[in-house]
Amino acid sequence: MKVTDLFSGDAGVPADQFPDPAIDAPVDPLFAEQNIVLGGGCFWCTEAVFAKLDGVLSVVSGYAGGTAETANYREVCSGMTDHAEVIRVRFDANRISYGQILKVFFAVAHDPTQLNRQGHDMGRQYRSVIFYGSVNQEMVASAYIRQLNDAKVFAHRIVTTVEPLMEFYEAEPDHQDFVARNPNQPYVAAVAMPKVQKLEKSFAGKLKKG
Repeated sequence: MKVTDLFSGDAGVPADQFPDPAIDAPVDPLFAEQNIVLGGGCFWCTEAVFAKLDGVLSVVSGYAGGTAETANYREVCSGMTDHAEVIRVRFDANRISYGQILKVFFAVAHDPTQLNRQGHDMGRQYRSVIFYGSVNQEMVASAYIRQLNDAKVFAHRIVTTVEPLMEFYEAEPDHQDFVARNPNQPYVAAVAMPKVQKLEKSFAGKLKKG
């Protein structure tokens, strides 16, 4: 195992010692099912990470930040749209909180210090972004970014943007559950699986059973 596998993307605080959010979203027992839309590079990789978390009910790959006319893989990959590749995570807030979802996003799912890229995937479509659907989500996300920056959790400042969710567009069927269906695909083996392995090592207590 490489030493860097034990760390968050920017070789900062080890993922299993990553700080909890000091501020988290309140939970209304009557409305426990919530959604969060996250962009952290290729949606194949982020989907694979969050699909394993206990309390996550579904993960759908898609596009956000642009218009319906350009919400397709070919145009988004051109880098000429305002879309980001994103996932919509539906979760039970009684089992995993909004803040804990963000913790995994920053600690494992991607490197939030890379501007408009993740590794060799370059372009605005791969930007680090949290699309919020409520005032509470915006507040918690912004506060957590400040907390991580102030604590110098990463060697470089976080560049993640916090943007209002105007619309989520579901990606083409071929992109759904991609890692689960293609575990031996070269990109999956090289990029997605190390993230999944990091999650399994550092957040074993938060994984689905079986």
